[in-house]
Amino acid sequence: MTASNDSAAQGTSTEIATAAASTKRVAQVSVLLYSDDFTTRDAVRAAVGRRPAKDVEVTRWHECATADAVVSAVDSERFDILVLDGEAAKVGGLGLARQLKNEIFECPPIIVLTGRPQDSWLAAWSQADLAVPHPLDPIALTSAIATLARAGVHTA
Repeated sequence: MTASNDSAAQGTSTEIATAAASTKRVAQVSVLLYSDDFTTRDAVRAAVGRRPAKDVEVTRWHECATADAVVSAVDSERFDILVLDGEAAKVGGLGLARQLKNEIFECPPIIVLTGRPQDSWLAAWSQADLAVPHPLDPIALTSAIATLARAGVHTA
């Protein structure tokens, strides 16, 4: 009789664990992507995809090709994560990241795409939250998006 009670108890705990797993929240994020090079923007979107992790979903991409468009968009809309190309011409993503962090109240977290791994010191100077070097590694990029998404965005 005890053995059958143990089996019943195990079945119940398994059902509870399954129900708890199915109610996990998914972080839904909107991402602003800045690069003057459309191939870089395409590469980032393709690498990240719609679901960079099981618990993270990119619901919206907003692409900008100029620094002025980024500043205008961040001033007028809410984004959960900004991805800025440090190799962009005219105004690079590193300088733009520093400007946004210093000028925008409650600036969203920023990922900068650096020219090479040795540029991590520039990413630190820019006040970026994370850096991903070129050539773009899809695993590093999705991990960066997922890390920032889990750190404090709304869930559905």
